[in-house]
Amino acid sequence: MTALPAPPAAPASEALRAEFLLDPSVVFLNHGSFGACPRPVFEAYQAWQRELELQPVEFLGRRFAGLMRDARAGLAAYLGAGADDVVYVPNATTGVNIVARSLAPGLGAGDEVLTIDHEYGACDRAWRAALAGTGAVYRRLAVGLPVSSHAELAERIWAAVSPRTRVLYLSHITSPTALTLPVEALVARARARGITTVIDGAHGPGQVPLDLAALGADFYAGNCHKWLCAPKGAGFLYARPTMRDRVSPAVVSWGVESPLATGDAFIDELEFVGTRDYAAALAVPAAIAYQAARDWPAVRARCHALVREARARLLAVDGMGAIHPDDGAWYAQMEAVALPPGTDVVALKDRLYDEHRVEVPTILWNGQPLLRVSVQGYNTPADVDALIEAVGAVLGSG
Repeated sequence: MTALPAPPAAPASEALRAEFLLDPSVVFLNHGSFGACPRPVFEAYQAWQRELELQPVEFLGRRFAGLMRDARAGLAAYLGAGADDVVYVPNATTGVNIVARSLAPGLGAGDEVLTIDHEYGACDRAWRAALAGTGAVYRRLAVGLPVSSHAELAERIWAAVSPRTRVLYLSHITSPTALTLPVEALVARARARGITTVIDGAHGPGQVPLDLAALGADFYAGNCHKWLCAPKGAGFLYARPTMRDRVSPAVVSWGVESPLATGDAFIDELEFVGTRDYAAALAVPAAIAYQAARDWPAVRARCHALVREARARLLAVDGMGAIHPDDGAWYAQMEAVALPPGTDVVALKDRLYDEHRVEVPTILWNGQPLLRVSVQGYNTPADVDALIEAVGAVLGSG
């Protein structure tokens, strides 16, 4: 039997850093906010832009449907989803907006959309806007911090489900608190109860393995520009096959009336919204290939270990506190820790950057100041050293 070739070794952090376009003078520990695109993927993105400009009518008027079909197929295979159950949208927030506005007309007085107080503020606002005038309620369960275990959190959330609950909306990984939520268990219980599930997966793709068909959520909105390292403007919306016909477009364009329509309303109504730059979506297969060629599971494992080290060292700083037990199941490549009570998070963030060139977000969440660390493949132990030194210097100086 012919021996199979060995899988590619994961490049060292320094080698990966050289492939990204990030400013080398900045200690960049904020991949979670907007992501970062490596040079090979960015070049693929620019190649699609040049091809569009070479013959716009050919590109958008004749080739668009086929190009997008191929790009969807690559993404769907990566996500563990059917090729026709995923459409490209600009970002996860757009996907959540589409679902919220699609479900709202079917809700009325006495109905509720249940969520928790760890959700992304823009999407909280999207749900409130969609439900205005329907009589339905967007109810945010106060979970608070610290949390203890996934099992306990799942029980707390499920205990809040009532006969009025029609939709359960949760993040896969929360943005302000960086917690990986027990969505698998909650989606299964909601399905058994006939409750529609909507998952905000802004931080999921590329950070944690995904199998959307196995997860079973009715809707999953995700970003490709964050942890998958695709260009900005590449997100997606997944709908379980039996739920696709419940989705309405946020922007009404040609849709099913287009000469290039595929015959699938879910795709036709959501994906082509007129003239815009679709290059970011078309470059997503290049981002998937980029990570596959660099043994990204090993890169993720290395990042997780570095996050764990950063967490331990931050918690050793006077006044810092943990928001969950020392259990790696709570985080992957992004972690939040509590800052000393009363910390001015705006001043701290400014000083970390202005005085130490450390880019890391500080957040005031429910009155609790937090510092959130993101580690991507290009980050090194020296970056964590710089963070710890900077945090100690700024907090120590008051």
